[in-house]
Amino acid sequence: MRQRFQVVTGIALADHKKMLVTGRLSKRLKYYQLSSFSQYLELLNEPANEAERQLMVDLLTTNETYFFREPNHFEYLKEQVLSEYRLKANHFKPFRVWSAACSSGEEAYSLSMLLMDILGSNIQWEIFASDVSLSMLEIAKTRYYPMVAARKMPQKYLKRFCLKGVRSQEGTLLVKPEVAERVHFRQINLNQPLPVIGSFDLIFLRNILIYYDVPARTRILKRLLPVLQEQGYLFLGHAESLTGMTDAYILKNLHPMVPTVFRKC
Repeated sequence: MRQRFQVVTGIALADHKKMLVTGRLSKRLKYYQLSSFSQYLELLNEPANEAERQLMVDLLTTNETYFFREPNHFEYLKEQVLSEYRLKANHFKPFRVWSAACSSGEEAYSLSMLLMDILGSNIQWEIFASDVSLSMLEIAKTRYYPMVAARKMPQKYLKRFCLKGVRSQEGTLLVKPEVAERVHFRQINLNQPLPVIGSFDLIFLRNILIYYDVPARTRILKRLLPVLQEQGYLFLGHAESLTGMTDAYILKNLHPMVPTVFRKC
């Protein structure tokens, strides 16, 4: 089963994830009245069962996230990247950001809040957000989250950009529509060739490469680098690095700025 998941997504589930696979997929066996995972695997391999393969991906994708996760990244983005961009004379093209593994949307909306605060409405900008999981993208489009997801959000952003739930909705929040206006969601599997999506000044590829082996990480980075503009920035998760990478194209084109932040050169 883990091999099938890796074929579809490129993500290699370690041996200790066996219980996770069993737990999350056991209900699918009951649904189809199957007696073994080998039977479920045969069902997944049938060409007509694309919807079930997508559901498997949704069930096995790790989706733990929250607003302004790894706040040092947002501070660097604010103080270095956006400050530098504001000084540029040419703002005819929009500043484009890709949240390449956006999960349920907290990262994309965090980026939107920051850009609204720093760049405002006088400078063009937009955020493209993608994930392999359709169910996570549907959650993102609702803009509706438990309040605990805002535990790292600056209070001024919580007041300015979110509506707190009251009465029966207490303990929840709704991201305001104006935050979502410049965020565009789309399903993309990073393990496959990219569709035509344009180029970006900044790519957030955080907390996803840790689930891939080195060859898969190399393939993903080689897909993303061509759509990152010259002098553009790539942000990885704090637990990620280019350690073990030997591909000359990647090492030549990505210059480390601070830990887990790289610039295309």
